[in-house]
Amino acid sequence: MRIDAVKLRKIARSQGLSLNALLIKSKVSKTAFYHLLRKESILPASLRSMADALAVRPGLFLTEKNLHIEKIRRVLAMTDRIVAADRRIDPENVRLTLLLLEEAPLQRLRRSLVRGRAFDIHN
Repeated sequence: MRIDAVKLRKIARSQGLSLNALLIKSKVSKTAFYHLLRKESILPASLRSMADALAVRPGLFLTEKNLHIEKIRRVLAMTDRIVAADRRIDPENVRLTLLLLEEAPLQRLRRSLVRGRAFDIHN
């Protein structure tokens, strides 16, 4: 799944936002955004942040060049349903958990350990 920069700019312009204003509003740096444009696959948090800033679904500015798009859409939809049921839940943790559940058990364990180490370092 890739960001379609043309679609994204068009949506932003229709709402009176420049690309720069959108990035500021969504708290995505220019460097991160241009890096995302070159990547074949992006994280749901980046998508959600830009979509929330525009008040649109992320699918409006995605291109279907990658088979992972349906997986990401499914995870985002499931995240929205879970968080809607209880607003105290952290959407980022829900997304990460759903993504981990789709991985093989050994890969899931590795990612969890890496994330646990990163959490421990920052606290």
